[in-house]
Amino acid sequence: MDADRPGRGDRARCVRRTGTREAVTAVQTVEAEKPAADEEPIGSGRTERLSALAQQHGALVTLVVAVIVASLSFGSFPTTTNFSNMALSSAFPAVIALGMTFVIITGGIDLSVGSLFALGGVLAAWGSQYGTAVALLLPLAVCGLIGLVNGLLISRARLAPFIVTLASLLAARGILLAITDEGATTYLVDKDSVFARIGQDKLLGIGVPVWITVVLFVLGAVVLRRTRFGQYVYAVGGNEDAAALMGAPVARTKTSVYTLSGLCAGLAGALNAAWLMSGVTILGTGMELDAISAVVIGGTLLSGGFGFISGSLVGVLLLKVIQNVINQIGSLDSAYQQVVSGAFLAVVVIAQTWLGRRRRML
Repeated sequence: MDADRPGRGDRARCVRRTGTREAVTAVQTVEAEKPAADEEPIGSGRTERLSALAQQHGALVTLVVAVIVASLSFGSFPTTTNFSNMALSSAFPAVIALGMTFVIITGGIDLSVGSLFALGGVLAAWGSQYGTAVALLLPLAVCGLIGLVNGLLISRARLAPFIVTLASLLAARGILLAITDEGATTYLVDKDSVFARIGQDKLLGIGVPVWITVVLFVLGAVVLRRTRFGQYVYAVGGNEDAAALMGAPVARTKTSVYTLSGLCAGLAGALNAAWLMSGVTILGTGMELDAISAVVIGGTLLSGGFGFISGSLVGVLLLKVIQNVINQIGSLDSAYQQVVSGAFLAVVVIAQTWLGRRRRML
């Protein structure tokens, strides 16, 4: 061993002397440890940087190209009304994707968000008759509680996220059908209420739900990149065992991200109910898959340990542009949106796998 390079014991003592945040960073450094500079092949650093740029900004470049092509192809696409409608309809899945980003970075998955979105909308519409506070807090409380149960079962009982959240999907849908008489009852929101204005009003020509979504994404980015909790999220997703050895609260972190995912789904449902001024029971079906697709297309690795908030927002917008383009074509059935989105997701996953293998070879 090179005398100038620290051994495993030296690194462990160094980690113990540093604070928790530094310890988590050290874990990621140890896991990502590369050969010494003099051992790297010529050009490997440049290739790795290009690979990282492609993974981080590939979706944004694709979105810009898609918008330019659509604007040149369809005269009705680059209009203020069309952009405003796309932004408003993207706000609700974007809020769900925000919570899903945290979950996937930890290496987990949450299949319950679609049902929680629908349940949150119905609870908000029902609660609006008792005031705006009830309309907002009730879906947050119920959906947040379901997310908390998901997190506890996954982190404490060590059950598989796929199974736990699938059970929550069914349970939430069952609760939804029970409180709506199997969908026969639709709760309406008073159009003159403050709650309805949250979904209907505009600020600077942009819908209030869009502004709320932007604020949430800024907060999410700060939490993920600038706080100790965010460091724990990355550490748990990078290597759960190593994170635990270095003192990261693995169980609490995983419980928190599933609770956050439930809260985001409930809030998205409440905002959607304010926009539609009703609680629609048929919404949310398949929405969990759209959220996962948007997060992965945005550059977050399904295996965990890598991802960023802004990429998920770009992923949502890209899927919305694809849907809008297909609607602009007119002759294509709307079902082709799922075909195109699925094909796009497959390409992104293949690219991520290829980039990951190439990095390991360098």
